[in-house]
Amino acid sequence: MMALWQEWWVWMVAGAVLAILEVLIPGFILLGFAIGAGITGALLWLGVLGGSLAVLLLVFGVSSLIAWLALRSLVGVRHGQVKIWDRDINDN
Repeated sequence: MMALWQEWWVWMVAGAVLAILEVLIPGFILLGFAIGAGITGALLWLGVLGGSLAVLLLVFGVSSLIAWLALRSLVGVRHGQVKIWDRDINDN
């Protein structure tokens, strides 16, 4: 019997849940994790990945990071999202 984390559909469902949570809590972090889970599930479905938990978590983490960096570079930072202070409130 296979462990639950070795099933491709579990990763796909986790990716869908994370994508839905991204709609509720925007910020590209959960979307990066959702894409990483989708990539991990697709690689399991294609038979590229084995059933090792360490390898699955490594692929999930690396693909999530790459997806997040790609989203960050494509969409970028919204104007006004980052505030740079050039004057201290205590200065007269």
